[in-house]
Formats: sequence, structure tokens, C-alpha cells
Amino acid sequence: MTTLHVTITDAEIRKQAAGSVRQLRDPRFPELRFRYSTTNRAKGAWHVVVRGKWGKAGDYPGINAKLMQSALPAILVRRAVDPDAPSTENAWANTGDLLGWYMDRMLRDRSLSAKRKAGAKSALTCHLVPRLASLPLNGLGKGTLDSLLMWPLQERYALSFVRLVYNVLAVAMRQAHRLGMLRSNPMASLKFSDFVSARIKPKPSRLRGDDLPAVLAKVSAAFDSRPTEAMLALMMLCHGTRLGETRMTLWRNVNLTTRQWFIPQADTKTKAEHLLPLTDQMCSLLHVYQTRQQASGYQGAYVFPGKRRGAMTATTATAVFASLSDHKWTSHDLRKVARTAWMDLGIDYLVGEMLVNHALKNMDATYIHTAAEALKRQALEKWHHRLDEYGLSAIARETNPGCDVSGKAPQPTENKPYSEISIPLQGSMESLSGGDQ
Repeated sequence: MTTLHVTITDAEIRKQAAGSVRQLRDPRFPELRFRYSTTNRAKGAWHVVVRGKWGKAGDYPGINAKLMQSALPAILVRRAVDPDAPSTENAWANTGDLLGWYMDRMLRDRSLSAKRKAGAKSALTCHLVPRLASLPLNGLGKGTLDSLLMWPLQERYALSFVRLVYNVLAVAMRQAHRLGMLRSNPMASLKFSDFVSARIKPKPSRLRGDDLPAVLAKVSAAFDSRPTEAMLALMMLCHGTRLGETRMTLWRNVNLTTRQWFIPQADTKTKAEHLLPLTDQMCSLLHVYQTRQQASGYQGAYVFPGKRRGAMTATTATAVFASLSDHKWTSHDLRKVARTAWMDLGIDYLVGEMLVNHALKNMDATYIHTAAEALKRQALEKWHHRLDEYGLSAIARETNPGCDVSGKAPQPTENKPYSEISIPLQGSMESLSGGDQ
């Protein structure tokens, strides 16, 4: 192995990278070694040798020469006490540097959804970096974390939000430690309950079953003038789906012939594809809605198109429900009231969990390998007949006079699929999306 004895600096490391030297040593630091990577000479590793025992101290350029040399005395003291102690040194001097590294890494992680990235970025830029940036990593303990972050946050924000911010910090520390960029994880032994003892309760639903007649009346009134908004609310109420996976729906994934709605894994929170049966009521409403959409001039791919290209944005969709509800409830409340109603209707718990596309528990996922399509269809038919009593059938009659009170679509020709049914258009064609086209 070719070894060069020089004054090790970042400039010298870059200079020698162009040659064939394998290892650098510095007369000022006899225990320190720098070795170039065999695959990429722009990178390398620091090693500390004490009494013939080698210990990797970190990677370059994550840990530069100046930082490594300043950390060397502490490593030597640690190794003097215990020759087997780790030589690993932190890649950063303060918490702000680590948080900046994690933000860059997290934003480039393709496995994370855009919504999760946005939430983590907000927690980092608005709370973690402003409060912890200048804190030395070796000073991050339970006391400092409590005084600088946890206690001030709980004074101003809901505990569920404080826990979200805490979790982002914990994930950043854990990831850095796993990659060997932190000698030890200062949060390894900490729990959220160490700082906040109060139990975080789920948010109560702002909708109950008794509210559904009024909700459906509101949606019915909006169907002619704002059909996109009304249909978005109906799809969520009738299926208990999430806002993100509903607004992203493509027409090619809605099959009115086989009566199925397919949600690809890329659009779901659980990253598992989801297949939902479409009942008679929904097929009829979707056919009328699609016909109106096409008559207005829209020939695009999305069931709920945005103002320009693509699907309706999350911001616009949130505003839709604020307008429909007069700020009294949200899209998630529709999901909650549907899931609650299914229990009251006697629908099997596991079938309900499959309908809302919750991730199955470990034991259930191990032993249950079925999509239970027939049971899901029975459950939704039962639910939609209950919604008929609350006003869903009235919406079907207004949009399609051929529908009877049970919500069944007209059948001009026996056994003709829904996609071929000719349904007369009702109401105005204007403002198809309520300002969202």
C-alpha cells in the first residue's frame, strides 16, 4: 500500500486524489489515517489506530479534515479508557447541520409521498431548525430538548402536532446514526411521553349520522352548479376514501361496465392498491357526471380535474369542503362518519377496515390473503341504501329522472352496461367544476 506523509488538509486530499496514493498520514497526528475509496477517489475514510487496533472514525467528505482533527483528542481519550470503544465521530458539529442534511435527504426520497415530505419540511423549517440549529450535538439531551423545543411547542400547538415535530427529529437522528454519521443517537432512549404525559385523544368527528340528510341536501343543491365539488363529496361519503386518493382518480380506473373503482398504490397512503365495488347508485351518478363533463368540453383523463393540468390540487380540494360545509366539517369527517355508520349497520370490522384501506395488523396480514370483493360489495350496497333514506336517492332522481327510489339506474335495453346507457342531461352545463377547471 502506497502511503504519503503530508500535512492533511481538504486541499491536499483533493490534490492526491488525482494520483495513485492509497493512504495519507500526518506527522502531527500519528494515530490518524486517511484512506481513499477504491471505487471513487473523491471519497475516503478516516481511521484511528491505537496500539495496533484500527477503528473507523467516519467518511470523507462528510467529515472533513478540520473536523476530524479537532475530534481526534476525544477519540483518543475514549480509546485510552477502552481500546474497543468506537472511533466513530459525528459528521456535524451542531444540530442544524444534521437537520439540513436530513431535509435534503428526505426531499429526495422517492418512497415518501409529496404530502409527507411537505409535512416534514414544514416541521423542520418552521420549528426544528429555528429552535435547535445552533445547539451542539453533544448538548442535545432530555433537558435541553424539553426547554428549547417540547415545552414551548406544547404551549402553542395541539399535542398531536407537537408529536409530529418530535417524530421528524427522532427519525433524523435515527437515520444519521444508522448510517454511521452519529457516534451515538442522543434520542435513542427518549420517548415522547418523557416530555408530555397527557394522552393524545383522536379528534372527534364533526359529523354524525343525524347530520347526513343536511349534508346530502347541500350536495344535491350544488350538483347542477358545481358538479365536480358535489361528486367529490359523494365519492368520499359513499366509499369512505381519503381525499388524496379520491381527487387523483383517473377515468380509466373507473369501470362502469364491471362496476369497479381501482385506486393504484401510488395514490394510496398505505402504498397498497385498492379496489372498490361501484353500486347501482354510484354507477348512475358517475355516468351522468361523466356525460355532463364531456358536454362541457372536458375530454381529459381526470374525474376531478384541476384548474390547469392534472388532478385537482390538495389546496383546491380542501377549499371545496370548506365551501360545502361552511367551514363546519372537513373531507376527513365524511370518512369518519362512513366508517362509524358501517359499524352501526353491522358490517364486519375487517371488511370495514378493508374498505377504508387501513393497513392490516401483522397477524391479519400474515393469515388473511383475500380482497373480500363480494363482502365489500354487500357492505357498500347496505350503506348506500341507508344513504338513500338520507337523500342519496333524491340526488339520483334529480340528475337522472329514470332512477327509482332505490337508486337503481334505468335500463333502456336489457342487460346493457352502464357505460352504454343514454341518460338525458339535466340542469345547467355552466361552471362544471365550480371554478376548478
